[in-house]
Amino acid sequence: MWDRNEMAARAAKEIKNGMYVNLGIGIPTLVSNFIPNNIDITLQSENGMLGMGPFPTKQNVDPDLINAGKQTITELKKTSYFSSADSFAMIRGGHIDMAILGAMEVSEKGDLANWMIPGKLIKGMGGAMDLVSGVKRVIVIMDHTNKKGESKFLKECSLPLTGKSVVNSVITNLGMFEINKEGVRILEIAEGSTVDDIKKSTEAHIINL
Repeated sequence: MWDRNEMAARAAKEIKNGMYVNLGIGIPTLVSNFIPNNIDITLQSENGMLGMGPFPTKQNVDPDLINAGKQTITELKKTSYFSSADSFAMIRGGHIDMAILGAMEVSEKGDLANWMIPGKLIKGMGGAMDLVSGVKRVIVIMDHTNKKGESKFLKECSLPLTGKSVVNSVITNLGMFEINKEGVRILEIAEGSTVDDIKKSTEAHIINL
């Protein structure tokens, strides 16, 4: 099965030259480390940064440069800075091509739940609701099951929704999937996994390759 870096690397293959991309908290932040050198893209962060570089080494950490997940990052020659209000204007205005986000649950209809678990303390709603309604394509990276071994790919989400019918593709440790009107289509199977493994771990309706 794919590990966190392999899932991030697979997501990086979906990024095309010239795109403006927003990376969510968690595994999606690793995607920046796997973007090929011959691909020129611009990473955007809700906290007011356009043109993020990869994670820094210990020698070039700048505590003033952080992404939306409060991780230290690097800047590029083309980097620009602005208010969070301007950042969300870009997102809400449809100027971001793709968002790569984490999730707690995804339904077979493309519904996304990734902002809270009832009864647990959260820092705030974050920007995911704006992202999924404003960007042109949403890719989710998540583990296929939770810690109890229960599917996170469901017929209907049980947690509060971030957005309805907003997810286009999902990458898990078992493979990559496309969500369409018929259900969840398998696009790619992770090495070491099988169609049977996927079907046993998925509550949502699965369509074979």
